[in-house]
Amino acid sequence: MWNVREARLHGERVVFAPLDGLTLPQSRKHGITSPLERKSSGKDAAVKSVELFAGAGGLAIGTAEAGLTHKVVIEWDTNAANTLRRNKADGVKHVRDWTIVEGDVRGYDFRQHQDVSFVSGGPPCQPFSIGGKHRGRDDSRNMFPQAVRAIREIRPLGFMFENVRGLLRESFSKYFGYIVHQLRYPTITPKGDEEWTDHLARLERIHTAGEDTGLNYNVVVQCVNAVDYGVPQHRWRVFVIGIRSDLAIEYAFPLATHEHDALLHDMWVSGDYWERHGIPKKRRLDVPVALAKRVDRLRSSMREMLGAPWRTVRDAIHDLPKVGVGKRSTTVLNHYFNPGAKSYAGHTGSPLDEPAKALKAGDHGVPGGENMLRKEDDSLRYFSVRECARLQCFPDDWYFEGSWTESMRQLGNAVPVMLAEQIAKPLVALLKTRKQVVSRPKRG
Repeated sequence: MWNVREARLHGERVVFAPLDGLTLPQSRKHGITSPLERKSSGKDAAVKSVELFAGAGGLAIGTAEAGLTHKVVIEWDTNAANTLRRNKADGVKHVRDWTIVEGDVRGYDFRQHQDVSFVSGGPPCQPFSIGGKHRGRDDSRNMFPQAVRAIREIRPLGFMFENVRGLLRESFSKYFGYIVHQLRYPTITPKGDEEWTDHLARLERIHTAGEDTGLNYNVVVQCVNAVDYGVPQHRWRVFVIGIRSDLAIEYAFPLATHEHDALLHDMWVSGDYWERHGIPKKRRLDVPVALAKRVDRLRSSMREMLGAPWRTVRDAIHDLPKVGVGKRSTTVLNHYFNPGAKSYAGHTGSPLDEPAKALKAGDHGVPGGENMLRKEDDSLRYFSVRECARLQCFPDDWYFEGSWTESMRQLGNAVPVMLAEQIAKPLVALLKTRKQVVSRPKRG
């Protein structure tokens, strides 16, 4: 356990943990002791969880909306932790009930959470991000080993981790396979100074032999685009979901709920998109040449067969009040505009009537191309923090602490709330409806 200190922020109790001088918990050897059992009481049973690498709370809010009850939420970055604490102090839904711990997970003893059924989190993505330095497993910010340790020490019924699409790049494919095998067999740890490639080979032999190691997880992986699940933004994320193998639970990733063709139909076949936003015909966009044949094919299709349309930037922000550059809204949280948006090669902004480009955090300030709006008259401006929050599906009462640049960084690192909810919901529902006694695998 950490030696913690306490303070108060906005009248709320704050728990801090040291970021240096950590004594890391010793690994535990697999063995046999008395079993620990817990009961689920049906549909209303709480699925308690631990959230790692919480950031500004996107994944945590989404999984809470899906039905998880977060017992503790851990984040090392002070600005992001301040955001969590501010919203807790304000009594915002879900976070008001969380215990928020600021500190490095490498010093956290997860064995105290024996009543927890689920672990979720987004291990820092910089080591694998396309926009990062591509250090992968050699990057000190690679926190997947800590995610595996959390599974080993908590032994939950299930887990969900997410990361950037860059994790699937060919250069990282072997190491990603190593991550997945460690999550499948979390108690099979490296021996001494064993190289990760040798450890991987050992895990592969265990896997192909179908060996029962005492704590096994069935793991599935999917790369999805958030726009296909109702998020008004193109944002690819990799989800890794594991379910304890003794539970015999069958999980499949939910199908996409929103379609590009439906948006094209609503724009240039029925015109419903423009009507919904009150856009007169003379201001409506012409069909792009590249999409003309596709739109022509849609003229003979049945709209009800297409599902929900992709959501655009206009869909997300149309009802926010107009505020001048350099001005701040008095009615909407974090809604103000910074000057200085400029277009240059590769930085052209997000069109109003398309899903936004993926918001990015950036190493040195706010990346202009991904965090700018290109308006109808082709002029540019930066998105406000609240507009970015809308693009990431955060609730309007969720306040972001810190400067504009820092708030944008938190948003650029976040998981879209709606995407997290959609992916987690069927899994949480399966765990909630289990009525039989569930016994943890025995440990030493």
